[in-house]
Amino acid sequence: MKTEEKRIWGIHTQDDNLFLQDNTIAIGWRDIGDLSRIGNSRDAFKMKYSDTYPGKPKQSIANGAGMLYRFCHEVQIGDYVVFPSKSNRMVNLGVVDGNYVYNPEAHREYVQQRKVKWLKHLPRTAFSQGALYEIGSAMSFFAVKNYADEFLEAFSSKNVKPIFASTEEENETVAATADDIIENTKDYILKELSKNLKGYDLENFVADLLYAMGYHPKQSPRGGDSGIDIIAYKDELPPRIVVQVKSQDSDIKESTIQSLKGAMREGDYGLFVTLSNYTKNAQRYLESTPIIRGINGTELVELILKYYEKLSDKYRKMIPLKMVYIPVAKSDTEEN
Repeated sequence: MKTEEKRIWGIHTQDDNLFLQDNTIAIGWRDIGDLSRIGNSRDAFKMKYSDTYPGKPKQSIANGAGMLYRFCHEVQIGDYVVFPSKSNRMVNLGVVDGNYVYNPEAHREYVQQRKVKWLKHLPRTAFSQGALYEIGSAMSFFAVKNYADEFLEAFSSKNVKPIFASTEEENETVAATADDIIENTKDYILKELSKNLKGYDLENFVADLLYAMGYHPKQSPRGGDSGIDIIAYKDELPPRIVVQVKSQDSDIKESTIQSLKGAMREGDYGLFVTLSNYTKNAQRYLESTPIIRGINGTELVELILKYYEKLSDKYRKMIPLKMVYIPVAKSDTEEN
């Protein structure tokens, strides 16, 4: 069977019972209303989405409108559906059995619906790690492409056995999965910082982070010492560390770092913290001035992850993270 003969759609839900007991697949966005009343084009869906949820970023509009358009117009009766259920950790394979319907009486947000006939309920061990990773997409509704052949084989095979990838294949997939999880977490932290902490609020956070790192920080009076926002000591003795914090979106210029240098006394060390980055000239200046350390947004996130458990409750609530274990390539564990 060729991949192009059947389209395969992946879908997620928070209501396994709706899907499995009512033989229904559904997505949300109740406020959008009946999708069949929107024009038959992606642009019409984007406009409707933007009008319904004003202020949403362009990418969010494109993603949301795209999922709604595909669910209403691109899905056809006879297409395959792959649904990984959380309640029993099974991979459920079905075929679309009905046209799009709008059900305003639906439970929760799941008003956009289609009927489905479930064909198989297979354990996750029946699929490679790469296939499981693909259907673990962050999207609510998506096309399965990269591992479509593997899922088509599962649909057509009478006996499905566990898949055990070679060590090399497993390592590549596991490494990619772990890297994506880590990068998504870092992106989330940086966005939360940029959204919630501006000006003095970011100074307060950096002082709290320094305390978590074992320093004794003291914030300067607002509008006080030029170029110095925080003074910190590792213990009661010198050297003194003077800190300047900038929450601006644009890259930090050399002249801004020079202002910190001008406020430093003999024997001081400097620390410059920004959520953005540094211009090339500023980077060269930092390299030639070893008594000043520059930390950009990416490096700040690394420190947050390292000292997260020691941050104050206020900031852990602002950036809620959960400690989890993720798989790593076996070659990495052997090196350690």
